Amino acid sequence: MARILVVEDDEKMGRLVSDGLRADGYDVTLVANGVDALIAVTQEPFAAAAIDVMLPEMTGFEICRHLRRQGSTLPVLLLTARDAVEDRVLGLDSGADDYLTKPFAFAEFSARIRALVRRDAATPRPLLRAGNLELDAGAVRATVADGVVPLSTKEFALLWVLASRVGETVTRSEILTDVWGTTQHIDPTIVDQYVRYLRRKLDRVRSGVAVVTERGVGYQLREVST
Repeated sequence: MARILVVEDDEKMGRLVSDGLRADGYDVTLVANGVDALIAVTQEPFAAAAIDVMLPEMTGFEICRHLRRQGSTLPVLLLTARDAVEDRVLGLDSGADDYLTKPFAFAEFSARIRALVRRDAATPRPLLRAGNLELDAGAVRATVADGVVPLSTKEFALLWVLASRVGETVTRSEILTDVWGTTQHIDPTIVDQYVRYLRRKLDRVRSGVAVVTERGVGYQLREVST
């Protein structure tokens, strides 16, 4: 059974959409904000997501950008009452796969979800391997032979950036842009903090990699013997 993520802060709308999807035979996870959505994506393999644009604290556009920066290929349908051309363009530029304006007929919504699920099933999952690690961007999951490495969304995104350039130094500025989406108004030492988190977790498993500091520049991932 395909699992669908619904991100909607309007309780009535969220219930209607979720009930309709369940009637169509899907397993549904409903959350009301962007933080919970990003956490849910790290915990379950979803076939598609329907995300409201106007959410508290983090918009649907921002959720899409976070997902794409982390390497996720999760198919996303944005839902919004804003039907201006520039809003649709912004949604697609944010990484959404489709865009549906409210109010909508559930039959059309259902058809678009089916199309995204078919597309997802036909799309190979992007994988990266480094040392003993396998990174699955679609599931936002890192595994070793012993099982799953428990990483937060940001930790996975950081590891993905480093693993995509094994043996190369990635600058703090590049990491901030790829993981946090900007270098503005963010203390760059947050990169060092998350590197410490990541090192601790990689040291607990036979990862076969080490995060090495290039002083004054950034970090690189190196394969090491275990």
